[in-house]
Amino acid sequence: MRRGEEPGPPPKWVVVANGDNRRVGLFAAATEAAGQGTPRVVEWLDVLRDGGHDFADDEIVRLDSPGEHAGVDGLLRGVDGPTRVEGSGRWYARFLECVGSLRGGLRLDDPSDLAVLFDKRLCHDRLARADVPVPPSPTSGGRTPVRGWADVRDVMEAAGMRRVFVKLAHGSSASGVLAVETAGPGRVRATTSVERAGDGRLHNSLRVRRYTDEREIAAIVDALAPDGLHVERWLPKASLGGRSADLRVVVVAGRATHAVVRTSRSPLTNLHLGGSRGDLAAARALAGDRWAAALGAAERAAACFPGTLCVGVDLLPAIGWRRFAVGEVNAFGDLLPGLTGLPGSGAEGLDTYAAQIAAAASFRHHDHRPDRPAPVGRPDGSAPPASPHDLPRTAHAPA
Repeated sequence: MRRGEEPGPPPKWVVVANGDNRRVGLFAAATEAAGQGTPRVVEWLDVLRDGGHDFADDEIVRLDSPGEHAGVDGLLRGVDGPTRVEGSGRWYARFLECVGSLRGGLRLDDPSDLAVLFDKRLCHDRLARADVPVPPSPTSGGRTPVRGWADVRDVMEAAGMRRVFVKLAHGSSASGVLAVETAGPGRVRATTSVERAGDGRLHNSLRVRRYTDEREIAAIVDALAPDGLHVERWLPKASLGGRSADLRVVVVAGRATHAVVRTSRSPLTNLHLGGSRGDLAAARALAGDRWAAALGAAERAAACFPGTLCVGVDLLPAIGWRRFAVGEVNAFGDLLPGLTGLPGSGAEGLDTYAAQIAAAASFRHHDHRPDRPAPVGRPDGSAPPASPHDLPRTAHAPA
């Protein structure tokens, strides 16, 4: 601002979210601390019930997770009970329809990016095509159908994989994830938070359990398959303090700004499943001169989604902390309360929300207005059909 000029009006922030969620409170605290007022909140429930929402041209629109709300979850997934695992395919199609019904405003989350971010098969394929290191996957791009446990067994055998992660294509927070190990005919073990009830319904549990009966594992996978499945090699991960470790790296406007180490005694490091935050300084020391390469991998992954201001990248460090692969990219992966920016990131002293607010001014100059609807998946959660000439190329991460 030049001398003598009056300061312009503060930005008009709007958050599409579940208003009583702590995410909204944390973001509002950041806008207020930055002198940018309190954001207007548009409830996901109202968007779903009203068939959309209109924003003013000068409103900056930020989408936040529709999770942790029983009413919203019920409308999106169409199943009873917030702990149920099934319904993620319908959730995906309905969520993209909901995002497509938002009209106007200056958007920080591109609908076409979201369509890929929330399909692990499409996301894996996009990363691989950009030469981002990812675990090898026989289902990358969604062109190999996985209709049940028999198909999982077949793709594992064809790819020579004895240890894989089987994931819901549209899952989040480890919902429906199975870490599968095989050792010959009839010898199989699956580690998962999925609990199978007596009536065959699947529920998310806060307790990680191990199944060794192949018939029971097959029943779980067969129940998940209609929602769409993604299979990828289970890469051996580095350890920290005797526990398996990975990293969540938040990338804002193309720059890695925040990182946290997650450690666990199980293959699932999610904090709500018994994982815990590890010592980031110790991880950086173990990575040594490869730390910059780790952050670079996260930034390259985020660059695959240029219309989205912020993503959370899950990095898988190989044993020895010398090589890294990208496990997942999360559209709403910024909930890291109390964590401030990495040294040299430009976000020192800022939490993940304050960093996004600081970066939004330059990001919105690109005028990220959705000019086309997001491609909606099939009702069963499978990927849109691909051209036969558009074959996937998988970048194999070093084990």
